[in-house]
Amino acid sequence: MKLPNIVVRILAGAVFVSLLLGGILINQYTFVIIFSVLTALSLYEFYGLVEKDAKVPVIRTWNVLGGFFLFLGGFYYCAHEASVIAFVPYMIYLLALFVSELYMKRQNPIQSLSYSLLGQVYIAAPFALTNYLVFAYEPGSYHYVYILALLVFIWVNDSFAYLTGIAFGKHRLFERISPKKSWEGFIGGAAVAVASALIFAHFFANLSVFAWLGFAAVTVAFGTWGDLFESLIKRTLGVKDSGSMIPGHGGILDRFDSTILAIPAIFIYLQLITLL
Repeated sequence: MKLPNIVVRILAGAVFVSLLLGGILINQYTFVIIFSVLTALSLYEFYGLVEKDAKVPVIRTWNVLGGFFLFLGGFYYCAHEASVIAFVPYMIYLLALFVSELYMKRQNPIQSLSYSLLGQVYIAAPFALTNYLVFAYEPGSYHYVYILALLVFIWVNDSFAYLTGIAFGKHRLFERISPKKSWEGFIGGAAVAVASALIFAHFFANLSVFAWLGFAAVTVAFGTWGDLFESLIKRTLGVKDSGSMIPGHGGILDRFDSTILAIPAIFIYLQLITLL
């Protein structure tokens, strides 16, 4: 018997969130398993769009492997306070990527290289920075609070932006790229997400109340831009979803579009507040 779309969507979403939270909350090894797989799947999806819809040839498997090397290098570097030797496999990937274009005899090698590197900067690098987030609470020791907070603020913002937008949305936020988003939805989602930071401030006093509020505000701002940027990519390529890996939800990138830009923004934010 075929399940209704809404049931499929709910079940797929529940499984996805359970795997994600389980990977974060159990220990550092479940984290590295789940997030390295997410890195690889996101890159596989992105380079698939590049090949199919942008009609640009890239070495999909090699680029996915490169992002995987970057993530594992970041994990080893943060977990063991290692030297840059942890990134040697990724450096080999980069060297091979450039040298290989000499032998591919492609009509436009610069375009292929550009798309290959875009995937690394846009997807692989932010996922690799999650390693910093899970080891920043206590340097050298795994702790889930920063990555959990980032995800919770993203989810709360998305949910309440949708509800507020449905109820009160009249003024378009960025009509050229995402016609359904409204300023009312953005303000409603942001207000609830920032207010939810008070819960984290209560239980995790490593950051002050104002620092937690700033954490949430930065996450919301860059999460919104991340969502819009992925919409820009899809609109440019003429696709509705980035993929179909999650039934009823689209692709992996559709679920992480907000998170991808929020991660490096929070990395910078945490660096800055430690200097103050």
